[in-house]
Amino acid sequence: MSAPDTRGTAWKAKQVLLSSRPLSWINTAFPFAASYVVTTGRVDALLIVGTLFFLIPYNLLMYGINDVFDYESDLRNPRKGGAEGALLDPVLHRLVIGAGIVSAAPLVATMLVLGGAGHPSSWIVLAVSLFAVAAYSVPKLRFKERPLVDSITSSTHFVSPAVYGLAVAGVTFDPALVALLVAFFFWGMASHAFGAVQDVEPDREAHIHSIATAFGAATTVRLAMTLWALAGVLMLATDWPGPLAAILVVPYILAAFPYRSVTDAASAAANRGWKRFLWLNFVSGFLVTMLLIAWVAVVPRA
Repeated sequence: MSAPDTRGTAWKAKQVLLSSRPLSWINTAFPFAASYVVTTGRVDALLIVGTLFFLIPYNLLMYGINDVFDYESDLRNPRKGGAEGALLDPVLHRLVIGAGIVSAAPLVATMLVLGGAGHPSSWIVLAVSLFAVAAYSVPKLRFKERPLVDSITSSTHFVSPAVYGLAVAGVTFDPALVALLVAFFFWGMASHAFGAVQDVEPDREAHIHSIATAFGAATTVRLAMTLWALAGVLMLATDWPGPLAAILVVPYILAAFPYRSVTDAASAAANRGWKRFLWLNFVSGFLVTMLLIAWVAVVPRA
């Protein structure tokens, strides 16, 4: 007989929390909240429920599912076990999946009731968002093991909350708004691609395919830099003061630049650039918030 598990509730709760990547909560909650508030000018029940959903349960589902089905490869990955992802003990796998579903279900149901009646397209956007969350990691689909599709799916995780906020607000998608969303999408693809570089060796040892294992570390870094640059160019096509955000891609390009020729064998060194990337997100988020406030100030309300 195996020894009973003496680890307590506090330890389990901490591991579940780590699985949701607290540092990344803002990356999904902010796009929804910002797009909804800026376009509607309202602080209402849908804003509160939607922000709460995209803040914690959404991330718990997305990253928790990933940590459960990537357990074997995570054992070989020195990054796991902290802020960049929990190394989930198998005893926690059902708990994490269950916590994600139980915490998300009532909020999703409420969002469908509050926002779906007048804007049925928002149901489709939310369905696509949740499908992408599951499809990235679950067996059979495993979009994360389909090079390029992995970066597209990952970007969908972050862009879809913003699109949901716009859809449920009944916004008309004009060229300037489409340019902004495509820029955001390219930023998301670049971020995923650059993040995959540091895991080239662990992923290959675990026979996991990714954009970085397929293209190689150096090529993937250069692709990420190109996508960030394209995102900056697209921001120039948005309404004022949106073009000012074009400069925000520069620090990301500079963070990746030292690794533009990194070999696959030395790709773990890109983790230093990735850690800078995580902090850059907070700085960029603050600056984007300032630009949104400026946009509200200069654009006449209907």
